[in-house]
Amino acid sequence: MKRFLWDNGLSVGFGLMFLAALVGQAFAGQSDFNHRQLAQGGRELTLLQYVTSSDFAVNVAENWQSEYLQFFLYVFATVWLVQRGSPESKPMDEVGTESDKQQKVGRYATEDSPEWARAGGWRTALFSRSLGIAMAVVFVLSWLAQSVSGLSVYNAEQLAELQDPVSWGMYLGSGEFWNRTLQNWQSELLAVGSLAVLSVYLRQRGSPESKPVGSSHGTTETSG
Repeated sequence: MKRFLWDNGLSVGFGLMFLAALVGQAFAGQSDFNHRQLAQGGRELTLLQYVTSSDFAVNVAENWQSEYLQFFLYVFATVWLVQRGSPESKPMDEVGTESDKQQKVGRYATEDSPEWARAGGWRTALFSRSLGIAMAVVFVLSWLAQSVSGLSVYNAEQLAELQDPVSWGMYLGSGEFWNRTLQNWQSELLAVGSLAVLSVYLRQRGSPESKPVGSSHGTTETSG
């Protein structure tokens, strides 16, 4: 068990922090929701009722989709875009998908290369893009979940105000939906861009997201 935790400390650590934050959001969200319900003369929800409600679902989904949009864009953008001096960037002369030899695929694969890296054809082509595809799929699914749960919340508010509910298509074109969506997108894109630029000039000793402390500002793709 100790060996497992040591070998998987990053995933286990962030997994536990994720669960703690999700549980905390559930309790805080329930408290806020019930406060609003009491103020409006509505019915309070138990914790179980709240975590299975559209109000909780939309808040979770809108954050997930913005995070996975960030990763999806970053995975693909860093194939073609570079930032001189940033450890988040490839070297300036390696823009693009790189050669089979550099990527160790096909006849250049080694004995310990993944099977699909050696297979060639559609399997290698798919495996070569599998990370970006996975990020895109999770983004699309969470975006759909946000739109459906957001529609439910929006229509509940419409009915409470004695207004007509709207269709899914109408909701997708509404200011309510895009306000929820874009406020998350812009914060994620700002964070990624800031990391790429600040890591050119600032350091964090021992972090793979930083260059070694003594590296010049112009050194690109060197972890410390």
